[in-house]
Amino acid sequence: MKAILVGFMGSGKTTVGQLLAQKLNVQYHDLDDIIIEMAGKSIQQIFDDSGEAGFRQLEHAALMQSLNQEGILGTGGGTPIQDANFELLRSRDVPVILLDVLPETIMKRLSNDTNRPLARKLGVSGLITLKGERDDRYEQVSDFRIATDDLTPLEVVAAVINKLVVEH
Repeated sequence: MKAILVGFMGSGKTTVGQLLAQKLNVQYHDLDDIIIEMAGKSIQQIFDDSGEAGFRQLEHAALMQSLNQEGILGTGGGTPIQDANFELLRSRDVPVILLDVLPETIMKRLSNDTNRPLARKLGVSGLITLKGERDDRYEQVSDFRIATDDLTPLEVVAAVINKLVVEH
């Protein structure tokens, strides 16, 4: 991997990851897509059938499988929260980039998104609380942070590339 993107849902990991991969002429890997392929069912169906614990097991297996591939990896919002995933991400010599976002921006970005079981279940105050609980973990696992609130996806990509050049 050239870079691993972490951050809360709605931070722009997928959009930025795809654009970054295009710019760097490498493949983009989305951890949720890898999980869906491994399980043969949607994230919602995994949650319905196996609960969050079952999903997190699949997520860990998918993370282990994807770390050895070339390209850019976009993780799920909860990926670094699980201890085993946190350690895997920290043990790699690949830059981990935190795409950070304010709760207000998250709510704007997710207002019409029906594919996030956790967002629907928690609502606004629950999302704010959950993000607050995860923020320290995101900071600890990442090599650098980019606030995406007031940036276009291409501006975020430029900031990431700038950091990758400076850091390595």
